[in-house]
Amino acid sequence: MHNDTAPEPPEFSIGELAARTGLSVKLVRHWSDLGITPPAGRSASGYRRYGPEAVARLDLARTLRDLGLGLPEIRAVLDRERGLAETAAVHADALEAQIRTLRLQQAVLRSAGRRESTAEELRVLTELARMSAAEREETVRAFVTGALDGIDAPGYRGALLAALPDLPGDPTAEQVDAWFELSALVRDPAVSAGLRRMAAYAAEHSPSVHEEDHAREAERLTDFWVRRVSSAMADGLAPDSPSADGVVATVVAEWLPAQEGPAADGAEARGLLLAQLEMAADPAVERYWQLICLINGLPVRPDLAAPGEWLMTALRANPAPGALAARHEALYASGPPEEADGSEALRPDRIVETFASVLAGVGKLVAGVGADRFGDPTPCADWDVRALLEHLVWENLMWAGLAAGAPPHHARDADHLGADHVAAFREAAARTLTAFRRPGLPEERFGPAPGRRMVEQLLIEMLVHGWDLARATGQPTGFAPEVAAAVLPSVREIYGSLPRTAGGSFAPERPAPEHADGNDRLAAYLGRAV
Repeated sequence: MHNDTAPEPPEFSIGELAARTGLSVKLVRHWSDLGITPPAGRSASGYRRYGPEAVARLDLARTLRDLGLGLPEIRAVLDRERGLAETAAVHADALEAQIRTLRLQQAVLRSAGRRESTAEELRVLTELARMSAAEREETVRAFVTGALDGIDAPGYRGALLAALPDLPGDPTAEQVDAWFELSALVRDPAVSAGLRRMAAYAAEHSPSVHEEDHAREAERLTDFWVRRVSSAMADGLAPDSPSADGVVATVVAEWLPAQEGPAADGAEARGLLLAQLEMAADPAVERYWQLICLINGLPVRPDLAAPGEWLMTALRANPAPGALAARHEALYASGPPEEADGSEALRPDRIVETFASVLAGVGKLVAGVGADRFGDPTPCADWDVRALLEHLVWENLMWAGLAAGAPPHHARDADHLGADHVAAFREAAARTLTAFRRPGLPEERFGPAPGRRMVEQLLIEMLVHGWDLARATGQPTGFAPEVAAAVLPSVREIYGSLPRTAGGSFAPERPAPEHADGNDRLAAYLGRAV
């Protein structure tokens, strides 16, 4: 006989179900109690029995648990209250958020270890790791809003709010460090005051709403003047010299079309440009923008302080086209100042030999410097002893070439010392003396200046930088006190009106001791601490 009755589906006890799924009996019972895997019925003895679908439910429940879903979410999927695809997508988003948080925490811990952070720094970094992106953005937004409160400058405000920091989910160590620095910066009253000052200036001169075209034009102009000024700096062009007037004129010509004020280069235009640069010359605010760029992964503009100081000094020294050159021409035409008239050393027929005696004194100082002192600092902040020796040699080569009508073909930044700095200086000095001793040179015209003024200029250079070398290497600074005293009136006449600012050739005048000799008094007038 055939039995046409369909077989009963298998039923499993908890133990059998645990064995089939690889889960513990305790966990299967717990999940059964929670409705994850409800029993299909009970045996005659009252024990739970489970149908074949229980195996599939437990396998799926375990998979979802391993992915991090909670039990309520797992039950919702199993009971078809929520689709599997929808649940997976939601959970994937949640996992992504967790991963970002973990990556940020990892970056923060690495930053703390690299910085050897203090407890307070670690607290701030930990707070950063806990903040959401919206909370971090709101921190800076509140700072900007507070700094500009009450100032009607929508254009400037819009530019600030358009560039809020957005720390990525997987930040670099540099970005974490930048946020740490920014979090301190936005609590600094000086930064808030700087932004407020710039906003007030913008409210007066450019209150319109923020426009990307204007921002791009401002970026282009900044790139232009920085390139032009950096090139002048690399060429060794002094900002407080008449030669800088051409650089100023080029920058003003590029800047004028974007202004609503003066239409041509002149005192008004240069004064306005100087005012704008002075307003923008705030290192703390510049650092704020650099940090924003770092955090947002944007290119960071190099520090503008040095080229900015150069251009501001050039504008102060050249307040109108040709103004400084005209002043120098008038000085050259007038002869030496009355205070120097009684000095025999500076008479046209004596000045070359006076220069020769000073050059000999500087030569002795150069000979007293060993190569082991090359890395020592000097009163010239940007130069060590080797760089100062390079300058002494270069100045002689340059002025010798100018006096002979053949400027040196060597680049300013070439190595002029070679292996023997003493011999290099001796040779350069000999060239200068040969050129200066040419008959008639003191009265010969070199542009607007007579030759004696050329000799006088290099004489001043040797006196000042000879003093620098002596001070840096522990040698006597009083190597030509009478000559230094005699030339000081000319120095006051030539350099007295020049700006004594960070970008200029000379620091502000320092006090000289009561019994200081001529070398020390000259050095103090030109900004050296005596």
